Amino acid sequence: MKLILLGAPGAGKGTQAEVISEKYNIPTISTGNIIRAALKNGTQMGLKAKAYIDSGRLVPDDVVIGIIKERLAEDDCQNGFILDGFPRTIPQAEALDSMNVSIDAALSLEVSDREIVKRMSGRRVCEKCGASYHTEYKKPKTEGICDGCGAPLIIRKDDEPDTVLDRLDIYHKQTEPLKSYYKNQGKLITVEGQPKVEDTTKLVLDTLSEI
Repeated sequence: MKLILLGAPGAGKGTQAEVISEKYNIPTISTGNIIRAALKNGTQMGLKAKAYIDSGRLVPDDVVIGIIKERLAEDDCQNGFILDGFPRTIPQAEALDSMNVSIDAALSLEVSDREIVKRMSGRRVCEKCGASYHTEYKKPKTEGICDGCGAPLIIRKDDEPDTVLDRLDIYHKQTEPLKSYYKNQGKLITVEGQPKVEDTTKLVLDTLSEI
């Protein structure tokens, strides 16, 4: 199975990618992870990316696409893969099509902005051991204190409401149009995110079993 995962930040793509990867025995290809791997391995495209990163610039599409192409050529991708975080834009999707990569489906996890802000702004992280909590879904025994090590819990910058809303705005402008792109190709499938992760997972696996 060759799958693209779509969804706003905070929609739970990472969790579902892990389940799908294990179920179908295919790798999850995250843009951030493969760029780091390309840098570490010193590939041709990795060295190009390093030049941009070292100068504080964004890695341009052609380099990202080159790294994706290198990764998809590896042996573990021959039976399928999950793309998480790529494509992010219509030009990237068109570039993927130009590689003659045949995608089976683009799965979009649908979660409202309101719910995403609620999920992400409620996160709390231990500043010492990194343990994760939530003000509603996973409360610590003592408010603001880590159960494990007793250190204070903090809100990460990425989880602050204003930051979350900014990220959602970018998603709606740049990435959400991909839903129409893949719908026009007859490859879009949607799953409504549920309050419980396991319920979303069941819907995802049931939907993929019909492909």
